[in-house]
This record gives sequence, structure tokens and C-alpha cells, in this order.
Amino acid sequence: MAEITVQPVLLHGASKASTSSRVRSEPLWARVLLIGIALAFLTLFLFVPLGTVFYEATKKGFSTYVSAVTDPDARSAMKLTLMAAAIAVPLNALFGIAAAWAVTKFEFRGKQLLITLIDLPFSVSPVISGLIYMLLFGANGWFGPFLQERGIKIMFALPGIVLATIFVTVPFVARELIPLMEAQGKAEEEAAATLGASGLETFLRVTLPRIKWGVLYGVVLCNARAMGEFGAVSVVSGHIRGLTNTLTLHVEILYNEYQFAAAFAVASLLAMLALVTLVAKSLIEWRTSGEH
Repeated sequence: MAEITVQPVLLHGASKASTSSRVRSEPLWARVLLIGIALAFLTLFLFVPLGTVFYEATKKGFSTYVSAVTDPDARSAMKLTLMAAAIAVPLNALFGIAAAWAVTKFEFRGKQLLITLIDLPFSVSPVISGLIYMLLFGANGWFGPFLQERGIKIMFALPGIVLATIFVTVPFVARELIPLMEAQGKAEEEAAATLGASGLETFLRVTLPRIKWGVLYGVVLCNARAMGEFGAVSVVSGHIRGLTNTLTLHVEILYNEYQFAAAFAVASLLAMLALVTLVAKSLIEWRTSGEH
């Protein structure tokens, strides 16, 4: 009986060892080919376009580059982009944490509907979301006349840009936290409640320390999406130069006016923001992998 029990274990171990051995003993040509294909793809679709942006931005000299990025319209676009992100990202972080807490810690009617609504911006074109806000708050929209009578301006102003940015970035924090909190379970929160901790104390002392890197990861992705948004913002901004143009819209205007060096110079700012985001994302992944 002992031999029958041990034999499958040995066979299973042998099977795992042989599988691992097969993985490690792939032909050299196959590994070189796969790595070469991956590098060629990255070079063609990532490194070359990125390098082109910086090359075109500096082709006419450093003084031209500095002049383009310090132009009053460019500075206004940068300020508006940062302002919209500074408002939208914290709000989406708060919503994401609350939504993830509700979905993972409680059972309630409409739970699946809430999850579906969180994912909605992923399936709706950003341009459509901008049009929705125009239908709601535009001059001829549902609430437009009411707002105009009271001197409240949403479309073609900062509030409209913030609303559009919030819509397209709302899933990122929630979608990062929901799987993480589901995997962690509810045992520690239930233990804290049993010991008399309030809901707020449980969240601050038990839940938040366990999800802090997930929150930061979601915030980084949310911020990158907010700063690079074009479609929804293009609809609600009105393209008022120096007032309602974000960086992405300012790049479009410069390019359409054949100011290619200035367009690429401003685009390089967005590219640098993307690289900073990538570095932050990698550091967070490295930090979280080190904790496991």
C-alpha cells in the first residue's frame, strides 16, 4: 500500500522535473528567434517612434525647442493638463477604493451592475463620452439653459474637461484593487471587527496597508491616461487657444498649422511624462513583487 501511495508522487515530481527540463532545453535558435521578433517589434513600434519624436523636437536646435515649450500657449496647455489630472485622479482614487471595498467586502443587489458600470468607459469611445456631456451641459443640452441663466459654465471650460477626464479614467484604480482585495479575502477585517474596531479603523489599520501599492499602481495608470486623453477632451474643450487646450490638443493645433518642430517639442513633454510613468510603474511592480 505504501508503494502505491509513493509511486504517483514520484511520477508527479518526475513529470514536473521533465517539464521544467523541456522548458529550459528549448533549442537556441528558437530562443534567439523569439527574442529577436520581440525586439524587432518593440524597435519598430516603440523605440523608433519615440526616438523620432525627440529627434524632430530638437532638429532645429535647442533654442527652438525651448521657445516652443515655453510659449504662453504651451504653458497654458501644460497648466490645464496638470490641473485636470490633479482633480480627476484623486477623485477616481477615492471612488476606486470605495467601489473595490463595496464589491469585495459586501454582498448586495446590483453588485454585478456596479462592476459593469465601472468597466463602461473601456467599451465606450472617448468621443462618445464627450458628446454625452455636450448633450447634458451644452448650450442646447438638457441642463444648458438652466446653467446659462445662473452664469455656470461647464462646456468649453475647466469643469467640462475635468468631467470628461474623470469619465475616461474612472476604471483604473477600481479595476486594479478589486482582484487584489478579492484575493486577500475578508478574514483580517472580520477579525478586526470582532476585536471592536470601527469601520474606519479597520480600513486605515488593516485594509489600506495591504492595498497601498495597488492603489499607487492604479493612480499611476490613471494619471497617465488623464494626461494623454484626447478624444473626450477635444469635444468638450472648444479648442480655445491659450484657455481650454490641453497638451494633446495643443500638439494637434501646432501640427495642423505646419509648426512641426513646435508640435514635436510639445509632444516630447508628453513622451517624457509617459517615460516617467513607465519608470514609476516598473518600480511599483518591483516593490510589490519584493513583498511576496
